[in-house]
Amino acid sequence: MKGDPVKITVDEEKCCGAGQCVLIAPDVFDQRDDDGIVILLDAAPPADQYDVVRESASVCPAAAIMISEDA
Repeated sequence: MKGDPVKITVDEEKCCGAGQCVLIAPDVFDQRDDDGIVILLDAAPPADQYDVVRESASVCPAAAIMISEDA
């Protein structure tokens, strides 16, 4: 459900460094300076970040962001 806690994981091997996740959810994602690969800042973000985290995962061109939601 939309309000259930989320847990985020990223697959650095899949990440292509597009940076869309950082633009959409800068409190949750960052990028490495040397190659642009995603850095997960908060694997269990607060509820006010859920929508932007879901959007980040949906626009990721490499499908490198996975979200699991606990019921």
